[in-house]
Amino acid sequence: MKQARESSPGGGASKGRPVPYRPGAGKSGAREAVEAETPLDLPGRLFALAAGAWIGISLAKFGNPIIFEQMISPPRGVAELLLTSWPPSWGYVLLGIVLAAAIPVAKPCWRKGCWPIALLGLWLFWQFLSSARSVDPRLSNPTVLHFASCAIVFGLGWWVLGRNRLAASGWFWTPILLAFFYVMFTGFEQHNGGLEATRKSFYEQPNWQMYPKDYLLKIQSERIFGTMVYPNALAQLILLLLPVGLWQCWNLTARWPRVARGVVTGLLAYVSLACLYWSGSKGGWLIALILLAVTFMHLNVSRKIKSAVITAGLVLGLAVFFLRFSGYFARGATSTAARFTYWQAAVQTAKTHPVFGTGPGTFSIPYKQLKAPEAEMAKLAHNDYLEQATDSGMVGFLAFSGFTWSSMALLYRGCQRNGWFLLLIWIGLLGWCLQAFIEFGLYIPALAWPVFLLFGVLWAVPTQEQV
Repeated sequence: MKQARESSPGGGASKGRPVPYRPGAGKSGAREAVEAETPLDLPGRLFALAAGAWIGISLAKFGNPIIFEQMISPPRGVAELLLTSWPPSWGYVLLGIVLAAAIPVAKPCWRKGCWPIALLGLWLFWQFLSSARSVDPRLSNPTVLHFASCAIVFGLGWWVLGRNRLAASGWFWTPILLAFFYVMFTGFEQHNGGLEATRKSFYEQPNWQMYPKDYLLKIQSERIFGTMVYPNALAQLILLLLPVGLWQCWNLTARWPRVARGVVTGLLAYVSLACLYWSGSKGGWLIALILLAVTFMHLNVSRKIKSAVITAGLVLGLAVFFLRFSGYFARGATSTAARFTYWQAAVQTAKTHPVFGTGPGTFSIPYKQLKAPEAEMAKLAHNDYLEQATDSGMVGFLAFSGFTWSSMALLYRGCQRNGWFLLLIWIGLLGWCLQAFIEFGLYIPALAWPVFLLFGVLWAVPTQEQV
């Protein structure tokens, strides 16, 4: 069989199609190309479809923080089922179906160099210990359950999706891309008059006054948020999935005429970038510039061209950024100042409770006591790393931060050598990890579940000298 080849992002030729390799593979490009072209068996297709559909449904229906669980009522009737968010417990039921589909195709493994995964286990173990000492079990119990589901999802990516040539499969990505399109068009519709209808529907809820102040401010704003809890979460979703989503959209339409492929892929890029702009996310904008620079660095062009284009892009992007948000800075950058207030409170709480913290998801309890009377109230610290410190002490902080950033460092070389598909997943994860410094994506199932799944996929790929 003719060997498939692609241009390596590192500049050379990379053997095989851009799909995750099995641990220990990598020495025979021809064998990998044959395996990549082999049709998936029925159990593999069923699992890939179930996993992709679950992630797709999550993007559309589970965009609220897990600590809002008590505020989300089950939909009543078909209209609410289609148009409103679902309780997180429904997501766990769907995850159970995915786990059942994974049994016939699971390939458990452990190989050298996987020590950061032990940090993930330590982090989850410490969450349970911290939860037992929580200042508010009503917040900690659903949070810990969510974290446990994230660890399970990581295992699905590591032992199932990444080890069975499924991660690049159209069976997996088609429902995700359809859902991603839906989220973007929801944001598009909000920008074009839908926000007013959303406000009306929200204020008709009997418990709308129970929502936190920042959510109420979001409802009154003209910034779009799609199916996510608020605009910055939508921006984080775009940063995570758009890089690999564009690649997969182009590949999955390979049998279409080139013009049709270009139209569909271009439409995805347009609606996503438009939603990023309309979300008004300052951090999202700056991180998008970083991701574009990182992507361009891996193109097979001369270093002088790379430097010139990256410099010009950053200058232009920053200029437009300051023009776009000049009014925000003129008003004193209130949300940035508020974040510093949250972070100072998180650090102070971590110093007071350095071992177990105050319990997963409970940042709002000590913050309410520490904040100035005129300061804005917040449910989460708007920093996933500091949130671990205040909620579960220094062990939780170090374990979570160590897992995410050591994974990003150790997985980079394997992703770079194995082609654009894996590299673009890595770039999307980089965007999520950077925005985690200023947001709380870890506590939103629609963001956390795909992140842990994709981390698992990348850990199923040989790294460094094994590739």
